[in-house]
Amino acid sequence: MESSDTELEWLKKGWSSPVYAFFEPVPSIEYTGGRRSHVFKCMAKGCKQRVCRYLDKGDAKSTSNMAKHAKNCWGEAAYQAAQGSGTADSACKTVVESILQTGSITSAFERKGKGKVTYSHRQHTKTEAYVKLVFANVRQRIAQMLQTYDGDINFATDGWTSPNHKAFVAITVHLEYEGEPLAMLLDIVEVTKSHSGHNLTEAFALKKSRLKMRLP
Repeated sequence: MESSDTELEWLKKGWSSPVYAFFEPVPSIEYTGGRRSHVFKCMAKGCKQRVCRYLDKGDAKSTSNMAKHAKNCWGEAAYQAAQGSGTADSACKTVVESILQTGSITSAFERKGKGKVTYSHRQHTKTEAYVKLVFANVRQRIAQMLQTYDGDINFATDGWTSPNHKAFVAITVHLEYEGEPLAMLLDIVEVTKSHSGHNLTEAFALKKSRLKMRLP
């Protein structure tokens, strides 16, 4: 047992990637079919996910599965904030501890202006995950269709402010498809600036780049 503890302490010195901050600092050592592994338990409240890393593989130090779970469980914003902190210790203090205590990652950002940033690490339900997958697939198909469409494409935007004072812009596309008029909602994005022509153009340009469309 002492040799295992000593080995873990030695290995932990090389575990500096910020992704380790989302998991308990000391993994368990387990054996499956005679194979030795380190098992990292997620620190999110209510999450029982464990990431197993077998030690007899060439990528025994890989953190890809840990990063994948961290993004799904804690969210992209928290993951990126942790990455920006540079080290596991820094990410734990500025991001993970803040989320576990208050549900906020405000301290991880240098943010100017009014309002606060809040974050919930509630895991997505199966229905939510399925809806996100369907949306991603449909968006890819629409992008491919627009990229190869041989004809005129018209875009429109519609901006409004919600009752809680958040400004949004809907981006739609209009074209003729197989002889019939076709209109589709591409996205609804939050625009934290005034709905000026310049700001609406920026929002549209961002959406266009995500669709990988070369348009004037």
